[in-house]
Amino acid sequence: MNKTVLKILVFGLLILFIISPFAALASLMLVVLVAAGLFLLGDVFQAIIGGDNSPKKS
Repeated sequence: MNKTVLKILVFGLLILFIISPFAALASLMLVVLVAAGLFLLGDVFQAIIGGDNSPKKS
């Protein structure tokens, strides 16, 4: 679950970088945004459906 929360925060920061007025490579950042969105959706669905798949420490 912590991995999912971390990815949500990184996704929010990525959106801020794209919206910022000094974004130099905005078109490249849009490609990165789409890729990050797909990974984020995958992790959210995994957290909802299957729970946490982190290896357990022994």
